Amino acid sequence: MGGTTDEPVPQPPAAPGRGAAAAAGGLGAAALGGTAHAAPAGFPTYRYLGTPFTKANLRYNPTNELIFPCIRGVYDKISSPLGRYYLYYAPHDAPGGICLAYGDSLSGQFTEYPNNPIVSNVWSPHYSVSHVSSPHVIWNAANSKFYMYFHGENNTTRMAWSTDGVNFTYFGRVLHTGVIPGSTETSYARVFEHAVPGLGNKYVMVFMGVTNGTRKIFWGWSADGKTFSFDPTPLVTPGPDGQTDIAAPHLLKRNNTTYVVYHGNGGDMFLTEVGNSFDREVHLGVFHPAMDAWPDRGRAAAASFGTDGGVQYMFYEAGPRLDGTIAVARAV
Repeated sequence: MGGTTDEPVPQPPAAPGRGAAAAAGGLGAAALGGTAHAAPAGFPTYRYLGTPFTKANLRYNPTNELIFPCIRGVYDKISSPLGRYYLYYAPHDAPGGICLAYGDSLSGQFTEYPNNPIVSNVWSPHYSVSHVSSPHVIWNAANSKFYMYFHGENNTTRMAWSTDGVNFTYFGRVLHTGVIPGSTETSYARVFEHAVPGLGNKYVMVFMGVTNGTRKIFWGWSADGKTFSFDPTPLVTPGPDGQTDIAAPHLLKRNNTTYVVYHGNGGDMFLTEVGNSFDREVHLGVFHPAMDAWPDRGRAAAASFGTDGGVQYMFYEAGPRLDGTIAVARAV
């Protein structure tokens, strides 16, 4: 079985046409649903499969809303993992808290880690904030460590590291509003291995920044995943998509170029080509439309991608803001 990782960024298979049938089964009794939609640039159709757990049954669920999944294959990185795959997620409203679930198949059920949250809104002596949320985890093969990026408050993104993906050591702030002039929020960051020609970097960060009251996508770069430089100019703006706000970006590679997928305030996910040098902004339209039915209820957001047995999966945040859960879709 193939592992799931967003570094390097996954290369999904070619998309079938509209109306293509999907394989049955997966995630317990959940059935595939939704209308087939051929994404732009040859990306696949993702069709709803189910939820990785039942939100109402979680031990740690302080606000009944979950956001920002990050799925990672760990079986080839650490010895004796809890499961083949780790799923990180969080509530957003106070107190938030970074949570972990684990499972052996991307199409199967996940088990809640019994000691959630693994990172809380108070981490003495480092910080005490109203909430922490939006976990994104990468694997640094050079030092065999997981790096986790998360926000709290909304104007600050932090990093912690771990050797087992469960117990983390605090590193510090890696992003804040001071690096983007005029910004009031800098959060929902994801980091990927991607070398931009001429920068001497190994990693890039894409994140949501709020300037002039509008949410846009910004980016930065780093040689070590700890210290970043940032471009104060937005990488992707919402207007060409017919949106007023966009957020929760994720990098994808295909066709020898680089794209960013993100969601808009209208509820759908969109795709923009930024190029390997992050010097383009070619809006390509809807990447994945939200279903009207549960669990999306008109909103699909914050995608994280993985591969299991050669099959592509997309974990995402389903449902209205602050009333969402984690859902899974499968490429068809």
